Amino acid sequence: MVKEFVKNEKKYWEFIRELRNHPNVKTGFIEQDHIDRFDHVLYMQRLGSHFYVCLVDGEPAGYIGVLSGDIRVATHPNFQGKGVGKFMVNKLMDSHPNSFAKVKVDNEASLRLFESCGFNRKYFILERS
Repeated sequence: MVKEFVKNEKKYWEFIRELRNHPNVKTGFIEQDHIDRFDHVLYMQRLGSHFYVCLVDGEPAGYIGVLSGDIRVATHPNFQGKGVGKFMVNKLMDSHPNSFAKVKVDNEASLRLFESCGFNRKYFILERS
């Protein structure tokens, strides 16, 4: 399994959108609204340069980005549990060492991922339902 960490390009935009909308992935994000093509293109035009894609044997397997220091990461379900997320976080931290991750308290997979990369739990944000 050959992993590559590449800058986001227009050819990966739809992969990122589909992965972000994937039902098994969406629940891990704080914002869970469906992202349509039009809005996603506008978002990528503005902020796409802040994202990277992980290729596994040449196939997109996940993406990661950092906006205002906050890490956004998702791994395609077909590649979860294979070190793709850890690879992306560690590569990102090489060039963005002061980044942080906001993780939902019930997102055990993301908590394990970031802790395995040397992150520590620091804050809890409480909101009234």
